[in-house]
Formats: sequence, structure tokens, C-alpha cells
Amino acid sequence: MNQAQGAIDAARAAGAEQYASDEYKAAVDALRRAQDAVGQRDYRQALNDALDSRERAQNAAREASSQKALARSQAERLLAEVTTAVSAAAGRLEAAHAAKVPAKSLQAVQDVVTATQHALQEAGTALGQEDYLTAQRVLADRVGKVRAATAQIDQILSSHAGKAHKP
Repeated sequence: MNQAQGAIDAARAAGAEQYASDEYKAAVDALRRAQDAVGQRDYRQALNDALDSRERAQNAAREASSQKALARSQAERLLAEVTTAVSAAAGRLEAAHAAKVPAKSLQAVQDVVTATQHALQEAGTALGQEDYLTAQRVLADRVGKVRAATAQIDQILSSHAGKAHKP
């Protein structure tokens, strides 16, 4: 039972509660059953449950490590993608300002870019704390929103250029 508890502790330290929750929960439940069996003096069942708990905890630790690496990779990819999209949108906003597009026309787009910049900061903090799932959640819909905002800027620029060239 001590080995099972040690394996559960190691799995928790590896992030199994977050990244391999089903297997981790099964390990904890098996250890609880082992403790109950000891209370009932069914030592054979306690041994079986303790061994099951240890194995499940070890599996949870391996799965957590794998899932955590995958989540990190996905979060870093999303961060790079959103950063690129925000840079493109910011460049288009500068072009719109240079073309003397009224700020009122660009306010909604500016709000999207500003909100996304804040989301990037939050995701960067989450990545620094190795909270990859939070980083993914924060950035999940941002690429689409920023790309839509960039398209909106392009439409505004096109209509503004058309109005500027009318006799």
C-alpha cells in the first residue's frame, strides 16, 4: 500500500490529476478499496487492490507525461499562430491609420486586437507556469477572431480608398 501511495504521489506530481484524470482516479479508488479491505482483514484483497492501484498510478504518470508534452506543443503552436495573426492585424491597423481611416470605423477591430494581446499575455503566463491547458483555452478562438478582424480592416481600407478616389 505504501508503494501504491508513492506511485499516486508521483502521478500527481507528474500532472495526472489534470492530464490523465481517469487513470489517476482509478488508482486512488483502488488504494481506497485496499485500505477498506485491510479494515475488513481481507489481506489478499487488500494486496490485489494495492497492486492494481500502483499499476494504475504508474500508468497515469506515463499518460500524464505524454499528454502534458502534447498539450505543451499545441499551446506553443497556438501561441505562435496567434502572435503572427496579431502582428498582421496590427500592421493592417497602422496602414488604416496612415490612410486616415476614421478611428471610429476601426474601433471594433482595435478592440479585438487589444483583447487578443491581453490573451497572449495571459497565455504566456500560463505557459510559464506549465499550465498548458489554460494557455490553449485562452487562445482557442483567438486566431479566427483576429483573422476576421484583419479581413474587416481590409474591407474598411478598400471602401475608404474607393471613397477617397471619387471625384
